[in-house]
Amino acid sequence: MVDYTKDQARAWAKAHWKGAIAVTMPSYTPDFSKVNENAIRHDILKLKELGFAGTLLVTELNVTPEENARITAVAREVAGADFHLFFHAAFNTLEENIHALKLAEKEGVDSVLVSYPTAFWPTSHQEVYDYTKALTDSTKLSAMLFALPAWGFERIDPAGMPVSFVRHVLDTIPNIVAVKSEQGYPTIGGIMEMYHHFRDEVIISCPIESETIPLMSVLDFQFSGTSNTNWMSDYFPRAFALAQSGEWEEAMQLWWQVSPARAANVAILTGSSTGTTVINRTGWKYQEWLAGFNGGALRAPAPRIPDRLMKQARAALVASGLPVTDLPDSEFVKGRTKA
Repeated sequence: MVDYTKDQARAWAKAHWKGAIAVTMPSYTPDFSKVNENAIRHDILKLKELGFAGTLLVTELNVTPEENARITAVAREVAGADFHLFFHAAFNTLEENIHALKLAEKEGVDSVLVSYPTAFWPTSHQEVYDYTKALTDSTKLSAMLFALPAWGFERIDPAGMPVSFVRHVLDTIPNIVAVKSEQGYPTIGGIMEMYHHFRDEVIISCPIESETIPLMSVLDFQFSGTSNTNWMSDYFPRAFALAQSGEWEEAMQLWWQVSPARAANVAILTGSSTGTTVINRTGWKYQEWLAGFNGGALRAPAPRIPDRLMKQARAALVASGLPVTDLPDSEFVKGRTKA
């Protein structure tokens, strides 16, 4: 239950949004007709074991609002009250997102990652603002603004979400408590600009693992998410905690150690979806399975991960000294947890 008002949301987030936040994708029964609740439990418990402070419950994978609410309920039951659950506002329309958010709120979700539907094609920042405000006005929960090139807002401004737009959002939407900053990716221009202007008002999140630890030599991050760093087991929570506590050199030793895994992750992001703005979630699901998570095929339509990239991901974990399953890849599509 929310124990703060909208005007208190930023102070609440400053006190409660801490650590590394992962992602959790749905898992299904063998016939894909239902969510595999045992697999959800397995994955949430695995995240807690590895030291993650919370997770984003991914919705852009052909789940219904009702299924997502059930996933939320299962995750909250097994995670306990101290594990942060993010609602992923990635359904097809504003109305569907508001409906799904209300259902998830009842089941114990903590916060909202603001996203924009594929059919949303604004030509002005006023349209982006109106959508953002309508979604956040529908809830009492804290929300994170997501500045992402995949939205296509660069047709409005080269920054997608420039300083002036973010300034207006923060001045008028009190339950926006953070900015997940990826403007200008793969450069650091966006995160540096957001930190420069807004770090004293809201949480600035750098979700890109490759940037976060190096930047913590000069920037004070309390929170990083949401991203699929959980495929590297406990590396990112450990490195993030070390950098936060002033042991940055030790954090960088870990950062260098996992360089092969980082390269494999980039290959999966680019090598299996070149020319698109769609994340290969099957690739993410496979990566997680290698590290002990449930894995399992996703509902159609879903991308595939080429065998060459599977081999690279597996070998990269070995080269990085990180845990990796010895099960054959043929077991991935089945998932390791029975429904």
